[in-house]
Amino acid sequence: MEEKSQHSHRVSEEVQQMVAQADSGARSPAGLPGKFLWLVALSWALFQLWYASPLPFIVNFAVFNDTEARAIHLSFAIFLSFTAFPAFKNSSFDSVPWHDWLFALAGAFSASYLVVFHAQLADRAGAPITQDIVVAVCGMLLLLEATRRALGPPLMVVATVFLAYTFAGPYMPEVISHKGASLNKAMSHQWLTTEGVFGVALGVSTSFVFLFVLFGALLDKAGAGNYFTQVAFSLLGHMRGGPAKAAVVSSGLSGLVSGSSIANVVTTGTFTIPLMKRVGFPAYKAGAVEVAASTNGQLTPPIMGAAAFLMVEYVGISYIEVIQHAILPALISYIALIYIVHLEAMKAGMEGLPSSNTATLAQKLTVWAFIILGVCIGSLAIYYGLGWTKTYLGDGSYLVAGVVMLVGYLFLIWYATQYPELKMDDPEAEVVRLPPTGPTVKSGLYFLLPVAVLIWCLTVERFSPGLSAFWATVFMVIILLTHKPLKALFRKEQNLADYFLESIEDLFNGLVSGARNMIGIGVATAAAGIVVGTVTLTGIGLVMTEFVEFISAGNVFLMLLFTAVISLILGMGLPTTANYIVVSTLMAPVIVTLGAEHGLIVPLIAVHLFVFYFGILADDTPPVGLAAFAAAAIARSDPIKTGIQGFTYDIRTAVLPFMFIYNTELILYGIESVPHLILTVIGALIAMLVFAAATQGFWFTKNRWYETGLLLLIAFVIFRPGFFWDEVFPPTKQVDPHSIMTFIDKLPAEQPLVLRVAGETLDGDFVEKTVQLKLENEGDAESKLRSTGIELRTEEQNVLVDMVEFGSDAQNAGIDFDWKILYIEAENERPDKQWLWLPALALLFALGFLQIQRRNRSAG
Repeated sequence: MEEKSQHSHRVSEEVQQMVAQADSGARSPAGLPGKFLWLVALSWALFQLWYASPLPFIVNFAVFNDTEARAIHLSFAIFLSFTAFPAFKNSSFDSVPWHDWLFALAGAFSASYLVVFHAQLADRAGAPITQDIVVAVCGMLLLLEATRRALGPPLMVVATVFLAYTFAGPYMPEVISHKGASLNKAMSHQWLTTEGVFGVALGVSTSFVFLFVLFGALLDKAGAGNYFTQVAFSLLGHMRGGPAKAAVVSSGLSGLVSGSSIANVVTTGTFTIPLMKRVGFPAYKAGAVEVAASTNGQLTPPIMGAAAFLMVEYVGISYIEVIQHAILPALISYIALIYIVHLEAMKAGMEGLPSSNTATLAQKLTVWAFIILGVCIGSLAIYYGLGWTKTYLGDGSYLVAGVVMLVGYLFLIWYATQYPELKMDDPEAEVVRLPPTGPTVKSGLYFLLPVAVLIWCLTVERFSPGLSAFWATVFMVIILLTHKPLKALFRKEQNLADYFLESIEDLFNGLVSGARNMIGIGVATAAAGIVVGTVTLTGIGLVMTEFVEFISAGNVFLMLLFTAVISLILGMGLPTTANYIVVSTLMAPVIVTLGAEHGLIVPLIAVHLFVFYFGILADDTPPVGLAAFAAAAIARSDPIKTGIQGFTYDIRTAVLPFMFIYNTELILYGIESVPHLILTVIGALIAMLVFAAATQGFWFTKNRWYETGLLLLIAFVIFRPGFFWDEVFPPTKQVDPHSIMTFIDKLPAEQPLVLRVAGETLDGDFVEKTVQLKLENEGDAESKLRSTGIELRTEEQNVLVDMVEFGSDAQNAGIDFDWKILYIEAENERPDKQWLWLPALALLFALGFLQIQRRNRSAG
C-alpha cells in the first residue's frame, strides 16, 4: 500500500511538471529572483484588472488605448516567457541565467516601444526610421524565441515560414508567388501597426481572454474544481461505470475553471482515472475517457477558451451569439460521451461505486423536481424583479442587485457551514464511498454565484465579454477574501485572523497563477498575428482560394475534409488558439467563397466553429496529443493507445462540424419557432446517441455488421434529412430577376433575399456564386432593396448591378458593379423534411426490438 502511494505521488509530480511545462512555465527560482517573478506576474494581473475596469475613466488616470494595452500585455508575456520557461529541457529550473534576464528585458522593451514612443510613431506613420526597424527586428526574433520556449517549436516554425514567404514571394512557384516586400515594409507592417503582431488576436487576448483565465484561476483557487468533481461523483458515481460518467460531467464543469485540456485532465483525472480502473475500465480506456471529456470542456459555454472570444472579432457577432450557436453541439456531444461510457460499462458488465444515499427513486425524483422548480422560480423572480427595479430606480438598481447578491452570498456561506467541508478521498484506497448528494451540493452553492454574475452580465445586461468577466472576477476576489473567515465565524472558531491571512495568500497566488497561465496564450496570439499580417500584406488569402479549389476540384466536402486535416496536423503542435487563428484566417473565407460559388450558403460562424472543433480535437490526436500523455501518466498506460482510444470516443465530435455545415439548424441558425427549436434539439440528441451506439458496436447487445451500418444510416438521416428529401422535393426554385420588386414585396419579414449572381472581379476572374442579403423589415420594395447596398438597372433584357454601397451587405458578399443577376432563389413550398424521420425512427425501433430479443435469448 505504501509502495502504491509513493508511486501515485511520483506520478502526480510528473503530471504537475507536465502541466507547468505546457501552461505556466516550469521554472521556479528561489530567493529574490523567485519573488521578483512572482511580483511581475502579480503586476500583470493587476494591470489587466485596471485596464478592464471603469476606474481609469472615472479618475482620468492611466487610461490606455487598445494599442498601448496590447503592447503592455505582450511585454509581460515575453518577459515571463524568458524567465519562467527554460531554453532547453536540460536547462536549470531553479535559477534564471543572466542571458535570459537580458532577453526578457529586451523583449519587453521591444513590445513596449509602441507605448514609450507612441507620439513619435504617430508623427512618422508609414515612414519608419532605422531605430524603429531595428527594434521591430529584435522584437520579432525575441517573440519567435519566446514562442518556442512557451509552446514548443511548431508555432515558431509556422510563423517563420510565413515570414519567409513575405520576403521570398517573387521566387515562389507561380501559383503562390507575389511581388514580395522589403525589410522596412514587412517589419513596419508586422510590428509598428495593428495589422500583424499587435492585431485583433492579441487585442482579444488583452481585452477578454486574460480576465476569463484569471476568473478560472481564482475559482479553482477557491476550491470550485474540487466542488464540481465531488458533486459529479455524488450524482453519478453509483451508476454503471459511474466514475467515468462523473469524470465526463466534472470535466465539463471544469471547463468553467480552466481553458486548458491538459489542466482539465490533471484537475479531475488524478481522482477519476484510478476510480474508473477500479470499477473495471482498462487503464488506457480510463485515460481515454478523461481525455475525451477534458478536450470537450473547451467546447462548453459560457467559457469556451480563448478561440471563442476571437470569433467575436473575426465573425463580427456578439459573444452571446457565439454561445447560442455553440451550445447545442456541445450539449449533445457531452450527453453522447456519457452514453458511450454507459455502453462501455454495459459491454463489460461493470457496476458503480457504493453509494451513501438511501433515498428511493420517487424521493430522488421529487427532490430534483423541487430543485428545478426552485431554480426556475428564482431565476424568473431575479430577472423580472431586477427589471422592475431598473424601471423605477435606473442606475440605482445595480446597488439593489449588489445588496441582494451580497445577502444571498452570506446566506449560502452560512448554509454551507451546516455541512462538513469537502475533501477528496484517496482514489487508491481499498474502499471509497461516494459523498452524499444533498450535503455535497449544498456545501458549495456559493461557487455558482460568480458564474451567475458572469452569465447575467453577458446575456441580460449585454456587457462586453471583458467587462462581464471583470465583474465576475471582482466577485471572485470578494469570495476568495471572505469565504474562509466567514465560515470560521459562522462555525464560531477562534482563529479568524489566520483564516483571513490564508485568504489573502490564496488571492495573490490565484492572481499569479492566472497570469502565468496566460503566458502561452499571450505569445501564441502575438505569433499567430504574424500569419495574419502576412495574409494582409501578401494577399495569400486569394491565392489560397484558387489553390484549395484546385486540389478539391470544387467539391465542398473535400474542401472541408482538407481543412479538418490541416487543423488536426497543425493542432498536434500548436495550441488551440494559435491553430484556430492560422486555419480560420486562411481557410474560413475560402470555404464561404467556394461554398457560395457552388450554391451552398455557409454562415461564417459555422465555418469558424468547424475550425475551432478540429483545433480542440488535436489535443488528443496521436502521436503528440499532450492531454493524452497527461492522462496516460496518471493511468499508467501507453500514451499512444490512450490517444487513439480517446480519438475514437471523440469521433462523435469530429462528425458534428460536418453536419452543422450542411444542416445549420444544429447551431440554431435559421430556427423559426419554439416547436422548430424543440424538434431540432430532440432530433440532434437522438441522432448523436444512435451514432454513438453505431461507433461503439454495441446498443442493447453487440451489433452485427449490418446493424452498425443501419444505425449509421439512421443517424445520418436524422442529422441531415435534407440530403434525401431535397432530391424528391427541391428546396428552392429560380425566379426571373425582372420581378425582383414584386418578389421582395411578398417576402416574409426577417427572410433574406437570395440571389445567384455572376461577374468579373477586380483581378479579371469571372465568378458565379449565390449570395444572401438581409432586407430591412420596414418600407417599400425599393427601399428594402436599397438597404442591402445595391441599385439595379435593366440593360438588353439583363438585370445588372448599377451601384454597390461601400461597407454594405452587398459589398461584404462580394458583389461588384455591372454584375449580372442570374435569378432569384426562392423557397419551394414542400412538406417538412423532418417527415423523413418517421421511417428512420421506425427502423430504429425495429432494430432495438431485435437486439433486445437477442439479448434476452443470450441471457436465458
